[in-house]
Amino acid sequence: MNDTYVTVVGNVVDAPRRYRPDSGNPVTNFRMASTSRRYDNRSHEYVDGGTFWVDVECWNDLSGNVSGSISKGDPVIVHGALTTHSWEGDSGRRSVPRIKAFAVGPNLARGRADFTRTQRAARPGGEGGQEPEAEGQGAGGGPTGSDEIPVPGRDYVTADAALHRSDAPELAAEPAHV
Repeated sequence: MNDTYVTVVGNVVDAPRRYRPDSGNPVTNFRMASTSRRYDNRSHEYVDGGTFWVDVECWNDLSGNVSGSISKGDPVIVHGALTTHSWEGDSGRRSVPRIKAFAVGPNLARGRADFTRTQRAARPGGEGGQEPEAEGQGAGGGPTGSDEIPVPGRDYVTADAALHRSDAPELAAEPAHV
């Protein structure tokens, strides 16, 4: 198996569309653009280079999280398997690059985000200090729909004292020093 894994940083260029195909698993699709930037020594400023346009598809739990979190114009980071989607059009054979996403997140270099963990139901056999079995591992090694509950020591647990509030004084914006 020779999958090509990529991580693309860019912006969402259309509203995510969520639907449930005949397979029964929900999918959310959106398109993103990633424009390279470089410093031009002649003009002494940054200039845009070429733009990479790519379709992104998100399945299962990721589908719901993306459709509820991502909007047109948002700066995002997408990690997944790169494929090519091909079809016959009126003008002949057409194709576009597509990423089957394993992870999608906001680009925190461009703003702040408030993370909310998806609530998962406890499964039988997971009580008594026994860790639930890992299930639903995708090609990227991440969960793709398991109903696990957070396990202390392995997953993050909520503890107000362990986290800074997003409006804490030490997180106040500071002027850039040039």
